[in-house]
Amino acid sequence: MRLPFGVALLCLSMSAIAADPPSSGFDDKFRQLDELLPTPTTVRTASGAPGHAYWQQRADYTIRATLDEAKRAISGAETITYHNNSPDSLNYLWVQLDQNIFKPDSDARTTATVASRDAWGKPRGPEDGMKFDSMRNLLAQRSFDGGFKIASVKDAGGRPLNFTINRTMMRIDLPQPVKAGGQVAFSIEWSFNIPEQKVIGGRSGYEKFDDKNDLFEVAQWFPRMAAYYDVYGWQHKQFLGQGEFTLEFGDYDVQVTVPADHIVASTGELQNADAVLTGAQRDRLKQAKSASNPVVIVTQDEAEAKEKTRASGSKTWHFKARNVRDFAWASSRKFIWDAQGFKQNGHEVVAMSYYPKEGNPLWGKYSTKAIIHTINEYSKYSFDFPYPVAISVNGPVGGMEYPMISFNGPRPTKDKKTGEITYSKRTKYGLIGVIIHEVGHNYFPMIVNSDERQWTWMDEGINSFVQYLAEKSWEDTYPTSRGEPRNIVDYMKSAGQQPIMTNSESISALGPNAYAKPTAALNVLRETILGRDLFDFAFKQYAQRWKFKRPTPADFFRTMEDASGTDLDWFWRGWFYTTDHVDVSVDGISEYQISSKDPEVEKKWQKAQHDAEPVSISDQRNKGAQTFVDQHPEMKDFYNEHDDFTVTNRDRNKYNETVAGLEDWEKALLKEGKHMYLVDFSNVGGLVSPLVLEIQLASGKKYIERIPAEIWRHNPKKVTKLIVTDEPMVGLTQDPYWETADTDTSNNSWPRKVTPSRLELFKMQMPQSDMMKDFNEKLKPAKADEAKKAE
Repeated sequence: MRLPFGVALLCLSMSAIAADPPSSGFDDKFRQLDELLPTPTTVRTASGAPGHAYWQQRADYTIRATLDEAKRAISGAETITYHNNSPDSLNYLWVQLDQNIFKPDSDARTTATVASRDAWGKPRGPEDGMKFDSMRNLLAQRSFDGGFKIASVKDAGGRPLNFTINRTMMRIDLPQPVKAGGQVAFSIEWSFNIPEQKVIGGRSGYEKFDDKNDLFEVAQWFPRMAAYYDVYGWQHKQFLGQGEFTLEFGDYDVQVTVPADHIVASTGELQNADAVLTGAQRDRLKQAKSASNPVVIVTQDEAEAKEKTRASGSKTWHFKARNVRDFAWASSRKFIWDAQGFKQNGHEVVAMSYYPKEGNPLWGKYSTKAIIHTINEYSKYSFDFPYPVAISVNGPVGGMEYPMISFNGPRPTKDKKTGEITYSKRTKYGLIGVIIHEVGHNYFPMIVNSDERQWTWMDEGINSFVQYLAEKSWEDTYPTSRGEPRNIVDYMKSAGQQPIMTNSESISALGPNAYAKPTAALNVLRETILGRDLFDFAFKQYAQRWKFKRPTPADFFRTMEDASGTDLDWFWRGWFYTTDHVDVSVDGISEYQISSKDPEVEKKWQKAQHDAEPVSISDQRNKGAQTFVDQHPEMKDFYNEHDDFTVTNRDRNKYNETVAGLEDWEKALLKEGKHMYLVDFSNVGGLVSPLVLEIQLASGKKYIERIPAEIWRHNPKKVTKLIVTDEPMVGLTQDPYWETADTDTSNNSWPRKVTPSRLELFKMQMPQSDMMKDFNEKLKPAKADEAKKAE
């Protein structure tokens, strides 16, 4: 088909054409987020930065605690100095009692539900059925005597303060309000039983080993100040287990008394190494600070020797930490301890790993190196690590983060018969990945202090995104599980999903929703929409603006737009506020060339198009049969010698007259010889997306044309794009690298591509029940009896 000259010029002047006029119910995917985001203030500006009136509270802690190994309990006393930096006068304070989640009547327990009646009563297989561990966990939760036992709450003068416990929160009534700019000090005495993590669950707890030793990972272990901030007031949403924490920064002075043969890993810096470490251990630790590889501070032989005995007495380990929002520690006589120091722009950091012998050889090889790699990579995209130590501990908790310390679970496996120790590829990369993730949490949210109780994605999603970048720089073939847009498509097209902007406790599919989808979204934003330079600059601005402060989603959205110079409201709306998905379909293509107007050229082209048309079935079958004119050739005349494509003198005269009236640039256009294609796209999934077009030409050449998402601004459902090439186009693929999370790639190509697959054939096997055979089967001795004979 050839375009009339004027129409060709019109098409050349437009990059995209709305295929159909929008209906009266037009959905503007590019409308601004003004109705969703909070109004900017002097505390939080429209640019996404903290305003000149920004404020946040502060809480300093002095804690003295004792671990009773035999009873698996902790008792302690703390003094909190609360600094009211808000403009408000506060009559009462709220304190988090997170251990109360382990009370049998806690909201987390009483509101727990099962997935469905069918999965509970009629499982389709082992994957749907109730596991032994799950049933043990369910029953143990009902009998475990968990939760804080508050012995006293007193003011700085030792006078009792009135307090009210509301499940996982405690209100302390002040005799005098703490005024704006003022501070108040009070003390709390408390105790609690430590849950067995693998039985009760949770983000901390103890682990029992076959050698009769325990390993304790201690977190959420002291009453902690609830957050009070400009957007929310007191953060009083109950702790149900899924929504994590937001806390106030402060200084910590902590002393923990443990059995004398224990090694303690902790947030902060050790203050009394002379009292708790041997001379050899102190020398090794000093050596580690300047070593190029990890130095073992407590060796495996030393740890194994401790496992066989019990030292009498106790030791008190003293730690201090400055400007952290939380404090955690771990303790065991089983710990092997290695360390390596490194520098960041002159700032010295010591990476340290603590693990039982059951963690080797995997932990000794990878843990400390993974810590150093994590901090170096995260700092590229945010800020230098500000703390003196970074710790990875192996214990019962699969993965959990705290300032300067993280708990990580993967271990090798030991064959019970041969004693051989091996680990799978999944375990190896699972360990490296969880260390990167949990150590990375030092940045988000331990320093960029978002409110995890409200928005899981702000710490888990953002952190998982930087984890993806760090994993990619670990090795070329690192098996990343989150980050690639192609990995999120199944979730994005699934039923029952929720928007990313869903409160932490209301998310049903936490992993896909709060970890994987935000990670994929940010990857799309970085690689496809903004490009690395703009994205990395904006992301670093966000991290540096909000380090040691508390950002909200609006602060992140606004900063990314402000620092990249790009209106991204359509992106936040689609990816974060809806459950739409990307599915762009290539619906049709029409080819055009500008008519030369030369009848010699045009009628030849028309004839070629005619000759290319299919021959009718009747003409095919009639071929070779003699017609009347064949038998009487005298019946032929002018029209038997000329067809509709014969060029006449009138055609030539008209062409000469037309060309004579054209200017030189108009004549040149007639000879351009460009190939123009109108390509129809439809937005099946509802989430507007950039178009990434791979265009293949007849010569075999391929090139990529990238079109911003704004192509959908006039019609979010259908658009037509004009593509101009120098030679014929023989193929077009939308999203050739699977970079936009398109959920259906079968409609992405022209011509359509065949999807290869495999059909598995199986023999028919009818299940048979032979009760007589089963009855006569020889009875085998129980494994327990065999074990006794072996002894």
